[in-house]
Amino acid sequence: MSKAVWHISYKLVEGANVQDFLLASKKCHDDSLSKNKGFISWDVLRDGDTWVDFVTFETMEDASNAEGDDNEVAKHPSALEFYAFIDPNTVTSTSYTVEKRH
Repeated sequence: MSKAVWHISYKLVEGANVQDFLLASKKCHDDSLSKNKGFISWDVLRDGDTWVDFVTFETMEDASNAEGDDNEVAKHPSALEFYAFIDPNTVTSTSYTVEKRH
């Protein structure tokens, strides 16, 4: 099966401290996101004030299950702390299937 990737773009809420945000992302990774079945990696990228999460899973089914509303891991306090840094009006999200890796 092909791996799956989330590409999530967003901006931080006004006044957010970048170091605090990066600490929250580390806690979210360690306590929440990495606990999902099929999780492989999470890269946090930045270009100016635009941030991108590049999250890889073993399968598209694993990726879909990780983002579902009934996913208890996504409701973990560290995940909620991470989400609090993100301006929800700026979020765009797309899931991709990896067809070839060079």
